[in-house]
Amino acid sequence: MKKIQMVDLKSQYDKIATTVNASIQEVLDNTAYINGPQVHSFQKNLEDYLGVKHVIPCANGTDALQIAMMGLGLQPGDEVITADFTFAATVEVIALLQLTPVLVDVDMVNMNISIEAIKKAITPKTKAIVPVHLFGRAANMEAIMQIAREHNLYVIEDNAQAIGANCKFSDGTKKKAGTIGHVGATSFFPSKNLGCYGDGGAIFTNDDDLAHTLRGIVNHGMYVRYHHDVVGVNSRLDSIQAAVLNAKLPLLDTYNQARQTAARKYTAALGGHPNIIAPTICEQCDCHVFHQYTLRIVNANRDGLMKHLLDKGIPCAIYYPIPLHSQKAYLDARYHEADFPVTNQLVQEVISLPMHTELDDEQIKFITDSVLEFLK
Repeated sequence: MKKIQMVDLKSQYDKIATTVNASIQEVLDNTAYINGPQVHSFQKNLEDYLGVKHVIPCANGTDALQIAMMGLGLQPGDEVITADFTFAATVEVIALLQLTPVLVDVDMVNMNISIEAIKKAITPKTKAIVPVHLFGRAANMEAIMQIAREHNLYVIEDNAQAIGANCKFSDGTKKKAGTIGHVGATSFFPSKNLGCYGDGGAIFTNDDDLAHTLRGIVNHGMYVRYHHDVVGVNSRLDSIQAAVLNAKLPLLDTYNQARQTAARKYTAALGGHPNIIAPTICEQCDCHVFHQYTLRIVNANRDGLMKHLLDKGIPCAIYYPIPLHSQKAYLDARYHEADFPVTNQLVQEVISLPMHTELDDEQIKFITDSVLEFLK
């Protein structure tokens, strides 16, 4: 059996090496390393794929979130509601801009931001909601957008883990995650479903004026060289990373389908065990693209299972072991443990198994057999 990786980027690269290498060589030949033709091509290709009017490439996913908030003109002290159970980058940029983060609990079933918790957290100072499409599963954007309309709030989608996922609305229509709010942000970190070979990110919007503002912010606030019209940053996607992404974008749906297939096999093997709550997989399964395959281990020793798997050479991880409201950098007297019952439970139960495009049946069987062996 091939060695199991948490993310097998080498095997993925081997299958597309000729295309990727040619794309990178093109950059080396034309030496347009910053804002070269590959960047413009990728921008257009991603706009077409997502069905969004504007894609603004940038240097990484964290910058994408920060620039999105800067473009909306949020002011110090404005309250921004987001999920407590996610990676720190989401709250990090809120704090960096001297906005006021308002962390709320998540839903036990989908682990995304709780709709009821959002409603309870809104105050006269609330200006924005940042839903995170966690682990590749689209949040309930229909409900979130309804709340935003009722309270005149911005919605900034953190789509770092769910590019390619679809959000289905009650009228039967579907839209890509990241394209529904006023602005969306994503990451192209190498392990993402669409990953480059370094850092990279992008911002999405259908708002022409906002897109114009964002394009200035990513480039030192310039629209004309040496004319700085807005306060900006230096956050550009370099041409080599764009070349890699251009080579991989046509395969994104295939990659996501491979993840979904692996997830179905995991759940078929594990979902019936009394100590395991496996991810829900809908029939079409296009609302979840499985950036991570995350189990909940209930009434059993989650940490012991992790050690058991690692001892057998099976990589696994806990995303995320400490809630944001308990992190030293984000401690706040406004938060009370009673406000986060779901998050506090999830951090004790979740464990993520290997998930990538190259998992094969032999590996999946060894992984699931090993999980069941421990929980017998």
